[in-house]
Amino acid sequence: MNYNELWRQLAQVYETGEAKAIARMVYEERCGLNFSDILLGKDTHLSEHMQEDLKKIAQRLLRNEPVQYVLGEAEFCGRRFYVEPGVLIPRPETEELCALAEKQRREGGSGCTILDIGTGSGCIAVTLAADMPDTQVTAWDVSEKALAVAQKNAKRHGVTIHFQQVDILTIAHEGSPQAAFDIIVSNPPYILNKERENMEKNVLEYEPDIALFVPDENPLCFYRAIASLGTTALKAGGSLCFEINPLCVKALSEMLSTMSYRDINVYKDQYGRQRLLSAKR
Repeated sequence: MNYNELWRQLAQVYETGEAKAIARMVYEERCGLNFSDILLGKDTHLSEHMQEDLKKIAQRLLRNEPVQYVLGEAEFCGRRFYVEPGVLIPRPETEELCALAEKQRREGGSGCTILDIGTGSGCIAVTLAADMPDTQVTAWDVSEKALAVAQKNAKRHGVTIHFQQVDILTIAHEGSPQAAFDIIVSNPPYILNKERENMEKNVLEYEPDIALFVPDENPLCFYRAIASLGTTALKAGGSLCFEINPLCVKALSEMLSTMSYRDINVYKDQYGRQRLLSAKR
């Protein structure tokens, strides 16, 4: 199988441009060939073992399995992160959440303590720890599998992060850390169940529901729990930094205001959607 054969197979389930992009990713990551190598025909001189590997990869991709799971890696903020089924694949808009948290930290001066809630692959925690070496980062997740992957990513990128298995929806308010953090950052589940019908098949069938969806009747459940924690766990003047659902911006802003948060700001992502929010304690 060569590059042209692979992308033409993938075009059965993906648009042509996406099929070509996925095929290029496969050849670069698994075969070590960039597009210039492909143009020179090096994709036609692969070993029999590699050809068999490519056939297996194609079979998984044709079942709509995300290419990141197939290859075991995803790119985020210019770094490669391990991912596997059961752990949310990092998204480009979450890179902007990291930038927002870093902006909040710069405004607060040197030295910083950060809590990442719902760390998943650890992409946020690792990025913040790597980009700001003078920070102390703690990361929570309810999933044991996610924490194992996040720990691998922290080791891969040479950063120290304090990982804990915590369910933010059940943590006792009185048992939470007291004035321990300058920033709490989170990309919690926020997609409404009613939005499923507009989502891609590869997301619905392969990525973990627990990291994506919230009940239609209680869409702010994670934000409410995190903001409640923040009333005691954040230092005076500390910040919440959230990735958010554009459908819930008004309700979330009003909720934070009633909880005495101030300087509530909403930011658009690269696609022009209201996707980020910051608030001060």
